[in-house]
Amino acid sequence: MMGDIYALGVNFKTAPVEVREKVACSRKDLGKILTYLKAASGVEELCILSTCNRVEIYTFSPNPESVGLLADLFLDLKGTPEAKDCMFIKKGEEAVFHIFRVASSLDSMVVGEPQIVAQFKEAFRVAREEGTSGKILNRVFEKALRASKRVRTETGISRNAVSVSYAAVELAKKIFGDLKKAKVLLVGAGEMGELAANYLKKIGCTLYITNRTYERALKISQDLGGSALRFEELEDYLPSMDIVIVSTGAPTYVITRDMVLRSMRKRNYEPMFIIDISVPRNVDPEVGKVDEIFLYDIDDLREVVEANLKDRLKEAKKGEIILWDEVKKFMIWMESLKVEPLILDLKRRVRDLEKKDPNLRKIVFRAIREMKRNPDVASIIFRIFTEEVEDVHRGKGLSYVHNRTDGA
Repeated sequence: MMGDIYALGVNFKTAPVEVREKVACSRKDLGKILTYLKAASGVEELCILSTCNRVEIYTFSPNPESVGLLADLFLDLKGTPEAKDCMFIKKGEEAVFHIFRVASSLDSMVVGEPQIVAQFKEAFRVAREEGTSGKILNRVFEKALRASKRVRTETGISRNAVSVSYAAVELAKKIFGDLKKAKVLLVGAGEMGELAANYLKKIGCTLYITNRTYERALKISQDLGGSALRFEELEDYLPSMDIVIVSTGAPTYVITRDMVLRSMRKRNYEPMFIIDISVPRNVDPEVGKVDEIFLYDIDDLREVVEANLKDRLKEAKKGEIILWDEVKKFMIWMESLKVEPLILDLKRRVRDLEKKDPNLRKIVFRAIREMKRNPDVASIIFRIFTEEVEDVHRGKGLSYVHNRTDGA
């Protein structure tokens, strides 16, 4: 039964966006990937968290070799064996601490950003639905969310709303100055894109929304107070836009270099700011080489983000103290699993005797508590109590059991 918890994968700290976009998992494919990896690798439980900033696998396995195989199978499935150079792997307490940090947003590019909690919940929901998580990872999930809640309520990491979307708007201000007369086009319905568009709308920008599904564009435009445009006419609208935010789930480039070159000629080479928050990227990186185009992808926003995070980083140190407290509690629970067979055996042996002697139930409860608290001496406690049970069978009392367990 016993094994170790592992966390492995790539994130914005270990791999550039070019690598992360290649190993990203869509919601549509995630179920099949989980089922295949669990069966092929031999791990007992696993879950995959795939966001724009990380693709991480959380797993439980009694066999370390199966975890190495899991990593290789995943990268082979994605056709990116070279990404192994960017992959991290953590084990045991270190892995649990990492998972708790992720769920609490202490490991996010934007410390304190709220989106990770929903993404974390969704990842484990899919794993449960597909039957790839179980007793261990479900407990990790439950305790990670508890830790996350403690960090948010007991520290100030959520003060002063900061996110990648907010960072994009701050960057636009630095480039354009006054944004009140700017025309903004939101391409796609990604959450971070919508947030950025909403910030810009509050500043006073004129907002336009386009999406492959026109009805979706209409819905967003009603929510944000903008105008919906037809996606197939994207290039026709592009020349009149000052800021373009791209946040779609498309697997290919939505905006190309040739498209932008034609648009710039029509707008007399007036500057245009393009923010590509998509992973995989939806704007051809060559667009950034066009004169008067300011192109930023999600990694480029890091510098702006970090400038807004000094206060949160101070609070994050308090958060990590809270996390270690929760991690220690979880590891005690993990250790207690080692004595489960002994506890079950003890309960089986005293089941009938408890009915005859009500004092025995209290003593057994104390024994089980001590066995969980001190797994290293659980076998000694078990032996003492089984001897007492045999004494009961022979008609002897339980008068000295309490003192013997104290000295075990």
